[in-house]
Amino acid sequence: MEIKRRNKGTVFLVTIFLILMLSALVIGMLEIDTEEIQIMRNQIFAVEATATAEAGLNDAFYQIRYDPNWSAGFSNKAFNSGTYTVTVEGANPDPNIVSTGTSSHSYQARVKAEITIGTTSPHITHIIRVDRLRINE
Repeated sequence: MEIKRRNKGTVFLVTIFLILMLSALVIGMLEIDTEEIQIMRNQIFAVEATATAEAGLNDAFYQIRYDPNWSAGFSNKAFNSGTYTVTVEGANPDPNIVSTGTSSHSYQARVKAEITIGTTSPHITHIIRVDRLRINE
């Protein structure tokens, strides 16, 4: 006696189920990769803003080395596809320099240096000592 099996639809259903599972796995992996790329971009733009703020701080140091009474600051000075704004708080010999950098993608970073302006030296008019440096506080 011969037994007939009816498995005509079973193989089709298992194949569809496997395709759906693999599709869900691939979509999940792509979603994770997309998030990681966005996190990496955010990090790059934040570092760009910090570097721009540090450039503003260095520009202010340059001005103070040759004029210790300099307190004009800068407003939206262009640098590296972004801008920085520098303000001087306090008075000599211990002012605070605050530089805010904005990247080309509108990310912002803030660098604050508490400094002491020293006496003259043979090569530079005034020496600047950074007592405390704060980044994004």
